[in-house]
Amino acid sequence: MTPQLIGGPCEGCEAVFEYAGTRLNATDTLPDFNNDGPRLRVSGTVYLPDGKSPAKDVILYVYHTDQDGVYPAKGTETGWGKRHGYIRSWIKTNNKGQYTFYTLKPGVYPNRSAAAHIHLTILEPNGKYYWVESYLFEGDSLLTAAEKEQLNPRGGGSGILTFTKEGDLLVGKRDLILGRNVPGYSDKD
Repeated sequence: MTPQLIGGPCEGCEAVFEYAGTRLNATDTLPDFNNDGPRLRVSGTVYLPDGKSPAKDVILYVYHTDQDGVYPAKGTETGWGKRHGYIRSWIKTNNKGQYTFYTLKPGVYPNRSAAAHIHLTILEPNGKYYWVESYLFEGDSLLTAAEKEQLNPRGGGSGILTFTKEGDLLVGKRDLILGRNVPGYSDKD
């Protein structure tokens, strides 16, 4: 696999490679999950560019702020962990293209007006990597009109999670399509 950044500049997308040989699974729990706050389960299916065939062995790199809107560090972080903090994970889709992660709903940045979000970078088995629209949350008063009405987001779908309640979990689903609306992407490579 030869890494190939697709879709233009991407600050921090190289972090998708920082799993350092860790055995990745289709389900993971981020380090903040047992802290106080709204607990989330986010799942979905990643599809090949045809939008129908499941994409196996795709790595999703997710990271977000803590409840105070800060990317927290423990002081032992290396690489992009120094900027992204320790609330991050790498999930690898299974043979059916499925993924799931458990975490807390992130807080908004202090003194900023950006909606709460979870960042997402994709690494395909062929080495292509790129960012797609962040996971956003329905009902967030800080969502902009552009975020709510986005017609062609990277990765397909709106990126805005709608939750149902299962016990103490807020459960959301987001399917992704490899390369969808990513500039310069070609599934022929």
